[in-house]
Amino acid sequence: MPGLWRDDFGHRADHRERRGGPVIRLLLFVVALMFVVRAEPIATVDASAPQEQRKLIALSFDDVPRMRGAFMDPQERGQRLIAIMKEKGVEQAAFFLNPGQLTEYGDTKGAGQRIRTYVAAGHVLANHSFTHPRLGGTSAADYLSNIDAAEQWLSKQPGHRPWFRYPFLDEGGKDMAKRDAIRAGLKARGLLNAYVTIDGSDWNMEDQALRAKKAGKTMDMAALRDLYVETHVQSANFSDALMVRTLGRSPAHVLLLHETDMAALFLGDLIDALRRDGWEIISADGAFADPIYRSTPETPYAAGTLAEALAWEKGIKGARWYERNNTDIANRLFAERVLHEKK
Repeated sequence: MPGLWRDDFGHRADHRERRGGPVIRLLLFVVALMFVVRAEPIATVDASAPQEQRKLIALSFDDVPRMRGAFMDPQERGQRLIAIMKEKGVEQAAFFLNPGQLTEYGDTKGAGQRIRTYVAAGHVLANHSFTHPRLGGTSAADYLSNIDAAEQWLSKQPGHRPWFRYPFLDEGGKDMAKRDAIRAGLKARGLLNAYVTIDGSDWNMEDQALRAKKAGKTMDMAALRDLYVETHVQSANFSDALMVRTLGRSPAHVLLLHETDMAALFLGDLIDALRRDGWEIISADGAFADPIYRSTPETPYAAGTLAEALAWEKGIKGARWYERNNTDIANRLFAERVLHEKK
């Protein structure tokens, strides 16, 4: 639209210049300058604004190292992730590791080298347990031993951070005694509970793509990209609105992603879309410095995002969980939009 305004104004200026003189030309120049200024893009991030008025988000990737996905081998995936973040100016993301995968597969698949490459690119490593157990089906003692095994490996690595993220975001479900035992164990070990505040269930989209590939189905890749990006931007805005209602401010958010082909294919598009929507991408260190990540929410059920838990604790009414984290809804959208199937 600004270009059309300038074209239209330029046409009128030529007509008036033939009738007027220097004064008219001066007036026209001033008005035209006003339109040129208005034509400049509006900044989406005001770095001088107070933090609570900015939409801040850090990137994190779980389940590292993952095996081959639907579209590429793990090494290509890792190279793409590093290249995208470098290109987009994302200086530091957090990769949450299951070192037991390295023990099982060794370095023959290049997983260890891929992890070292993440660190060399400026990213950091943290604990996602040794073998990815679900706390709900594991004793507190065994679970803490699993964390210790991962930490023993991680503590020797450059780029290590003393952060732990629960597999499946499961803090024990309805078992508050187990939840409290693990919380106490983390505190004794100096490990931060590295909550996420934003979740778009990208793992499920990856799973749907793997199933479709195995079944020989044709996927609309442009539609898959759009669904991936749209889902995560919507989830980010949902969680931010929930946090503002709960806390009275927008905190530094942490987005949950996984080391998937989806991310390697579409992370750049997602970063661009977040920034267009007013989000500022910050480091994982910067995000986890926010006091909300020292919270220990008291809720009847301990699983899910920190945004959900804090809202539940404070009795915030309405939806506390982004609707596409319901796999029935997400799978229907995948079938309709990516596979062009009607169910």
